[in-house]
Amino acid sequence: MIGIDLGTSTTEAAVLRDGKPVMILNFEGEAVTPSVVGVDGEGKYVFGEQAKAQFLLEPENTVIEMKRKMGTGEMIPMGGRDYTPVELSAMLLAHVKSYAEEFLGEEVSRAVISVPAYFDERRRQETVEAGKRAGFTVERIINEPTAAALSYGIEHMEEESHILVYDLGGGTFDVTLLEMFGGVLEVKASSGDNQLGGKDFDECLVEWLVQQFQARYGINLRKSAAARVKLKEQAERCKKELSASDSCRVVIPFIAEKDGKPLALEETITVRQFEELTRRLVERTHKPIDIVLADSGVRPADIDRILLVGGSTRMPMIARDIETYLHQPPSAAVNPDYAVAEGTAIQAGIMEGTLAGENGIVMTDVNPYTLGVRALNDFGWDCMSVVIPRNVTIPAVREKIYYTSFDGQTEAHIEVYQGDSSKVEENHFLGDFLLSGIPSGRAGKEEIAVEFSYNLNGMLEVRARIVSTGEEAGVEINMLKTELSEEKEKRDVSGWKTAEHAKRFRTVIRRAERRLGHEEACKDSLYYVELEESLYELKLALLEEDLERAEEIEEEILDMLGNK
Repeated sequence: MIGIDLGTSTTEAAVLRDGKPVMILNFEGEAVTPSVVGVDGEGKYVFGEQAKAQFLLEPENTVIEMKRKMGTGEMIPMGGRDYTPVELSAMLLAHVKSYAEEFLGEEVSRAVISVPAYFDERRRQETVEAGKRAGFTVERIINEPTAAALSYGIEHMEEESHILVYDLGGGTFDVTLLEMFGGVLEVKASSGDNQLGGKDFDECLVEWLVQQFQARYGINLRKSAAARVKLKEQAERCKKELSASDSCRVVIPFIAEKDGKPLALEETITVRQFEELTRRLVERTHKPIDIVLADSGVRPADIDRILLVGGSTRMPMIARDIETYLHQPPSAAVNPDYAVAEGTAIQAGIMEGTLAGENGIVMTDVNPYTLGVRALNDFGWDCMSVVIPRNVTIPAVREKIYYTSFDGQTEAHIEVYQGDSSKVEENHFLGDFLLSGIPSGRAGKEEIAVEFSYNLNGMLEVRARIVSTGEEAGVEINMLKTELSEEKEKRDVSGWKTAEHAKRFRTVIRRAERRLGHEEACKDSLYYVELEESLYELKLALLEEDLERAEEIEEEILDMLGNK
């Protein structure tokens, strides 16, 4: 079992060896793999540095930062096709699986995968689904700051302290307060911002460069996709350089043209300018810190150690801001790039039983969001009735009693929500179910017991019971069965040969099947996937006697066979 830090910008994997986490090196011998997926000129999928290298020249064939799209339901275009964030994340995880197996010299089929502490139910489930599609049994989803604290805790198990983990990654921000005592690591509270990370600091630089260029030449670079890719690359380089230098010069030799003449972008930005541009982003980290301190009941003066996690914490202004805000300097006790992956490997070791006895460490976690149901109160049906408050230690099981709302009520519609607003419509709908068989009577007579069971992966099961009869109903919150999965459930098309027009299309179907047989070793290629899908659609059209559709697909397949 390995641990994986599936990040917005980069992905890392680790394994426990002799009680210590060891980083797994990829095919290039590096511990860090860019979280980038692309399609090359031959239609094959490429990953990591190779995909990142082609992003500059072929942004339409490359996808970055797909983690930010998790849970949104958005489709992501790449190489002429649309993909879900789950599909792209699964491809990246399958790549991790391949290089992990080569590094370890054995099959790897189980994994612990980290997610931001502030990921909601849907994003967590999509992460699990991506792991499954990649060929892993996902044994545990672990919050990133908790994993980082494990990386620290494995070397400090006798310590008694309050630890604040400040995790600013490429795309997300989390802050978690933990307590360590006698080999126990107890999460007290978590909060965060799923749309705040290093990429937002890059975007501030991009916008500044765009404004400077427009002021000088009157040309809006925002309208050029190619220009934005170049600007993004230079902004990331500039941000890193400003962590070590007082200023950075950005030069892009050809970025636009005016009156038939090429134009270059040349600008110098100072650390002071950059910090002023991004001040509002740094200040956005304060509210989650305040929430965590309030929910845990821990004062800033009671914090013994502040751990910085995530590559974006390398910006010097982050450490200065934390020291000013919490009145103590952060610690450099963990590697910001590796700590989460190391922590996932430690969690894998705990689950495998590798860490036991004197080397044992016990970890508890919390749910970062309030969970509840829609209920009637004096103001109407828009009340969020809390069953499990945020920052309750998990696994947790909580039950709450409700009553029938009107005379003669025989059914109860249970709607489940996640969020911190008292108004249910402002929270995230998770799922619903119907409880039937309530004995008819006056309002308030019958009791309905609603139970929430929240497990260590942040997955939720809800059940409702009529107290007087024991009749039950429930739901496992798994939206992956509906809109989360973009894949259609495929029909059995093996009977296409008996279709009325089968004979007419037999030759093209046989040619396509033979080609797929030759391409068996290249199942990861875009060509293989598209040909396989077109063949399925042709057989389906024949079964449905849709001759016009069958003829259209036949033309597509003939083009594919002729162009290969």
